[in-house]
Amino acid sequence: MILGQVSWLDCFVFLIFLAPQLIWHVGFFPTLFCGLQALPFLVIKLPLSLLYERLLLNREQQSPFVQQASWFEDVIIRCVRYAFAYIPAQIGRVFFSKLVALPFLRFRMLRHGYFKSPIHWQDVKQNDFKGIWIISDPSRKPDVVIYYAHGGGFSMGSSYFYLEFLLAYLSLLKTSTKFQNPAILALEYTLVPDASYPAQLQQAAAGYKYLLSITHDPAQIVFSGDSAGATIILSLLLHIGNKTPKKNASHDQRIQSGIEGVVPGMAVLISPWVTLVSPKDRNTTSDYLDADTLHQFARQYVADKLSIDDPLVSPGNCKDVTWWRNAVPSEGFFFSYGSEEVFAPEIRDLIKELDTVGMHVEYQEADAGIHAWPVASLFLCSTKEKRLRGLQAIVKQISTRIVTHIEE
Repeated sequence: MILGQVSWLDCFVFLIFLAPQLIWHVGFFPTLFCGLQALPFLVIKLPLSLLYERLLLNREQQSPFVQQASWFEDVIIRCVRYAFAYIPAQIGRVFFSKLVALPFLRFRMLRHGYFKSPIHWQDVKQNDFKGIWIISDPSRKPDVVIYYAHGGGFSMGSSYFYLEFLLAYLSLLKTSTKFQNPAILALEYTLVPDASYPAQLQQAAAGYKYLLSITHDPAQIVFSGDSAGATIILSLLLHIGNKTPKKNASHDQRIQSGIEGVVPGMAVLISPWVTLVSPKDRNTTSDYLDADTLHQFARQYVADKLSIDDPLVSPGNCKDVTWWRNAVPSEGFFFSYGSEEVFAPEIRDLIKELDTVGMHVEYQEADAGIHAWPVASLFLCSTKEKRLRGLQAIVKQISTRIVTHIEE
């Protein structure tokens, strides 16, 4: 099921679903105050900057993203950039919550003629983790499973907000490849400040163990995630590869989950937050992320009780080649990221490090691309070709590696 581009009507309906939830969970006056604070941006700065850059500047003077973006994409990304830097995470958390995202998805489905989803999904609630199970045919065993962790700076986001993207992910797997019954388990990990590391890693490990009980074959499992979710995926891989605790390892590095040494078939990482706090993180004129806000989220994630440089917390700090070799999936890595995003330098460094030691690593760096664009483009781009370009590249990689492995 692949729906069309988000419209202005969709945006209006989303705000209708959002407003009562903000008032209920955040409060009327805090919500009103946040809205009043945003008025100068919405009424003055946004239209002036938009008109100035798009109409008055030469193309060479425009930011790389603006040069190739539509007006709709540009407006939305400017709003997201403002929200990421200035709107409190508690409001962003409601924005991405199940109570807003799920009715919005139902509206989007109805607008596109779907009274019922052609793809089955259901909540999964175990003692040690929660998630959403998505599968083409629930009566049959899956032949490949994507284990997905969503982004959101550890402080916001939900699998339900990503559900439309995940449904498109699964649809492409089924229609564009040899898979007959693909499935996705989307991890619903606990957000900061309700819990901090290592709770999220423990939940991710529990979810993987649950998947192994379903497939009984790790080669059929593909780890995937974007942004902070991709960080959790990298941490999980290092945990799996850490068969023998390192000397002087922290208590959290010695979490025992019964999955040590059991690597998945592949890892697909979209704009991973490789190193939580890095001097290479620099704001760009194109990306909507803000480095200072990111570093604040990172410090909340570790809750000041661990070193933020701990490799298991911040995987980009892992320089132990043996540890990475133990952690690499059997069919290797695929990275998808944009050349203009804040995380790009650290992502390039990790790719280079993994490639130098002979691991199977492929990547796609989108020219003028911004953070998690394969996810965002599905909603924002005007043509189907542009909306699906990033996701199709991911599905092609999975098909090439995992199908071949299974058939052998």
